[in-house]
Amino acid sequence: MIRRSLFGHTQTLRSISLISPSRTSSIIPSSSRQPISPLLPSRIISQRYYSATSEAASTHASNGQPTASESTEEEDPTKKELEAKGREIIDLKDRYLRSVADFRNLQDRTKREIQSARDFAISKFASDLMESVDNLDRALTTVPSSKLAPQNSDPDTPPEDNQYNKDLANLYDGLKMTETILMGTLKKHGLERFDPSEGEGQMFNPNLHEATFQTKVEGKENGQVFMTQQKGFTLNGRVIRAAKVGVVKNS
Repeated sequence: MIRRSLFGHTQTLRSISLISPSRTSSIIPSSSRQPISPLLPSRIISQRYYSATSEAASTHASNGQPTASESTEEEDPTKKELEAKGREIIDLKDRYLRSVADFRNLQDRTKREIQSARDFAISKFASDLMESVDNLDRALTTVPSSKLAPQNSDPDTPPEDNQYNKDLANLYDGLKMTETILMGTLKKHGLERFDPSEGEGQMFNPNLHEATFQTKVEGKENGQVFMTQQKGFTLNGRVIRAAKVGVVKNS
């Protein structure tokens, strides 16, 4: 029986090999015929590999998980640390420059305050001393000039007609010398006295003068000082007492 079955199979294979190509094509439908290639298995494997990779990437993207390249860029600690250090350096530099500017302003302000304290340290003392200087000046101005020098040297002139008083003149000279020395000492320390009516008279200056009255005076301009009631004082260029004056007003 085995021999019969083997013989039957052999006959069947012979009959198939004897069939012509045309008849074979007619037996097999055209739609099912495909070219047979020896590289077909490798192509199928490579397609399946790449498709699996793309499917995994799409799966990660759909799940919101970054890919390997994106995670490397986002999670680079060195780059983040460098950026943080750069911002910190810029902030520290800005703070340093501001501190230096504040310190220099403080130095300049301190110098000005020290100089101002030196210049005007005696302002209260000068204010108290001005009254004494005013009294000394009033004492000198009350002595008439006729009693300071002999008007007539004729020995036959009766003494009652001669108003010269030698003792008074000597006293006046002594007071005048005292005033000169005192004003020179005060000037060394920055305290100076000024009289706006000396000479031809100054024009009224509200920063230096205090007008007490106005009147018409012929031969002088409007706004000109023609009389000083009280002299003024300055301390290192700053007015500590304005001069009280009378001002011309012709119109």
